[in-house]
Amino acid sequence: MTTFKLATWNVNSIRIRLEHLQRLIDLENPDIICLQEVKAKEEDFPFDEIRAMGYPNIALYSMPGYNGVAILGKCGLDGSCRMDWVGKKDARHIKALVFDDIEVNNIYIPAGGDIPDPIENLSFAHKLTFMDDISEYFEQHRSELGNKKMLLCGDFNVAPYENDVWNHKQMQKIVSHTPVEVERLNRLKASLDFVDVAREFYPEPEKIYSWWSYRNPNWQTNNKGRRLDHIWVTPNLKERIKSYRILRDTRTWERPSDHVPVVVEIEKR
Repeated sequence: MTTFKLATWNVNSIRIRLEHLQRLIDLENPDIICLQEVKAKEEDFPFDEIRAMGYPNIALYSMPGYNGVAILGKCGLDGSCRMDWVGKKDARHIKALVFDDIEVNNIYIPAGGDIPDPIENLSFAHKLTFMDDISEYFEQHRSELGNKKMLLCGDFNVAPYENDVWNHKQMQKIVSHTPVEVERLNRLKASLDFVDVAREFYPEPEKIYSWWSYRNPNWQTNNKGRRLDHIWVTPNLKERIKSYRILRDTRTWERPSDHVPVVVEIEKR
């Protein structure tokens, strides 16, 4: 059986975390790496350095200063396409076909600010509408997308299950775990019957996290994390997922991202 490995990571500035990217490659040697929050204009993106790391194929959707998503491939990235939602060209979604049959969608859902009210907080409204837009697109195109093999990954900025956060009761009024966000993310998940890979390997009620706040210096001791980084697949890919891991130790690296990489191994066909 031949497999390939895919990693997704909100790197929180590719130029600051370039050495960390090399370290991740040395540890895991992924065939495909999906990055979010690259925070670099196209002319500032380190194409040459990343190609020297063994990733000749790079699909990038970037903008100055913030956001930005990229797919790095040892393999070919066919038909790469930038996707826009809510009428904004804000560099949050890029997709490409890998190994001839799997469409990889790398998505960075808006964080949504601090106030969980779409009237008081336009950033929160943007977040909800962003999820609605993708859901509606998938729902409307379900007949043509139904047989496609699709993988959605990235920083979704929502921790949907009770044990995706350190304290469900306390977090229900905190952006990322509010009922309205969970409802929107569940709609997106249901649009093409996506499978949440993490919970296939670590079912509820096991607590699993991929993000720990910079504001908490004792994050390892307190372990007040959230699972914001996700990998979903269409049902026709479910049996091909062979492993899933969250690389928690990367959060201990010097000047780390507040997110850690998530890695899956997938059977080739």
